[in-house]
Amino acid sequence: MDINRVKQIISSPADIPVHYHGVSVWIDGYDEENNTATIHMRDGHLRETREVPVEELEEEND
Repeated sequence: MDINRVKQIISSPADIPVHYHGVSVWIDGYDEENNTATIHMRDGHLRETREVPVEELEEEND
């Protein structure tokens, strides 16, 4: 994925499925300068966030 797609997903009212290494995640924000995104896992009770490289995020294809 690229930073422009991350921006589109964040601003979209739709629920767009995104995966990080096969795990379903929410994108909370991004750092355009460092080309990273802040994410948290969709499932689970903990809302642990992590910063990951944007290129490691994948949009789920139907």
